[in-house]
This record gives sequence, structure tokens and C-alpha cells, in this order.
Amino acid sequence: MNETLLNKPIDISVQQRVDGVVIGILAGFDNEQRPLVIFPGNPNETSLPARATTPLSNEDIGHEIALLFENGDPSSPMIIGRVRHTKEIELEPKILPQSVEVDGERMLIEAKQEIVLKCGKASITLTKAGKVIIRGAYVLTRSSGVNRIKGGSVQIN
Repeated sequence: MNETLLNKPIDISVQQRVDGVVIGILAGFDNEQRPLVIFPGNPNETSLPARATTPLSNEDIGHEIALLFENGDPSSPMIIGRVRHTKEIELEPKILPQSVEVDGERMLIEAKQEIVLKCGKASITLTKAGKVIIRGAYVLTRSSGVNRIKGGSVQIN
């Protein structure tokens, strides 16, 4: 064997390099609002501050997160995202855009149970059973042509 390698002292201060994604836990935030993480192979006995590529909130504390490490250094964690399980994704509300632009041809909005359009005291509700419920402090219908009311029975007041 090479004599120089045998006689060289082993440097135990050299930390293990971490390659690939490691799953950790978001433990909280420090005074500077940096995320604190714990993970297998953590060189410290306590949580470490991390950088993040995704927004995190107090609601994420205790959840699994995906970590990478700058230059493979386990003391420099970077959160690349929160791990989402199938049930969590299904239960999350869908985020809709705040405004919608349509080409004027057709717009379709679908829901499995109910659609509600609401503004202040006014609302229009469409239900799965086929009900259309219009509520408001003042309801006005106008027509330049015929304004028809048809139904199995029609009740006024």
C-alpha cells in the first residue's frame, strides 16, 4: 500500500457529504423567521436554520420537507418543498385565480356538489340536485323582450 496514505492522520472533523434529497421535519422558525429543520444525519443535536425555495408558514410546522444541501454540506440545508401526501392534496382547496378573462365564446365552471357566487348579502347558488337559489336584499329582473316564469307550480309571495 502507499506509505503516504498509511502515515497520514485521519481528520475526524471532516463532515460527511450529503448527496440527493433528504426528508426532514420543519421544526419551527427562529427569531429571524428562518425555518428550522431536523433530519437524519443532522450534525447538530438541535434543529438547524435552513434556506428555502418555497414559502412556508406556521401551518407547515411538524410536516415533512424535502431537503438538499449546499455543496453537500449537512450543516447548510435548503428546503426545496413540503412533502404532500395523497390525502392532503385531495383535501386542499383548489386555488382559483382572482380574475378570469374569457374570449366571449363560452365559460364553464363545474363543481361536484355546489357552486356559490357571493358578494355581500347577494348570492346565487347552484346545487347538484338542480336547485338554483337566488338571494339578495333587492332582486330585479329586466327584459327588453318576454320575461317568462315557468314551473310545475309558481308561487308569488
